[in-house]
Order: sequence, then structure tokens, then C-alpha cells
Amino acid sequence: MVTRTTIVALGSPACTLWALLRELWYLSAATDQPYKDTAAYWYLVEAFRVHRVTSEKLCRAQHELHFQAATYLCLLQSTQNHVTLYQEFHGKGERSVEEGAGVVGLKLPQQPGGKGWES
Repeated sequence: MVTRTTIVALGSPACTLWALLRELWYLSAATDQPYKDTAAYWYLVEAFRVHRVTSEKLCRAQHELHFQAATYLCLLQSTQNHVTLYQEFHGKGERSVEEGAGVVGLKLPQQPGGKGWES
């Protein structure tokens, strides 16, 4: 399993781009398709290239793009975390009392053998 990191704050646009590309890489590992061959990869790279700030201009669209990209990154990471948690904790149908106790970390007491316990 690949370990994921979560970006908490809005960092630099380059960090956001790399994090988005890392998410594409995780997805490509699951689909066996190189992430550089996807339309999403080329769209992201081109969008960040077009909206980068140069010394001649201040680009408000770059800040908007960065915020939208960071929001989309948060969505991708949250979705993956949801899938992981769902797979780990989703109910698998009816469980026995022993299995239910084990899920919450309890152990049922053992009944001693001998006369008087059987009815």
C-alpha cells in the first residue's frame, strides 16, 4: 500500500501541482496506465504553465487556479481517505457476538465447564 500525505495549508503553486501529479500517479498505479499519458496530466501542466506569474504582470487568474487546484486536491485526498476507511470499517453482514466484541476490542468471558452450567 502506498502511503499518502495530506497538505493542510495552501502552499506554493508548485507544491500543489506536484501533489496533484502525485495523486495521478497513485491512480495510475491502480489502473496500470502511465500517468503522463493521461489527459488530466497534460491539462494540469498546461493550466499551471499558462497561469504562472511573470515579472511583467500580476495574474489574478493564477491565484484562482491555485485555489481551485488545492480544493480539487483536497477532494481527491478526502475521497481516497473515505475509500480506505470504508474498506476497513464497513459492515460485512451479520456478525456473531464474539466477532462484534472483537471489533470494539473486547473479549467475551469463557464459561467454565462442569455441572450446573448446562440447561
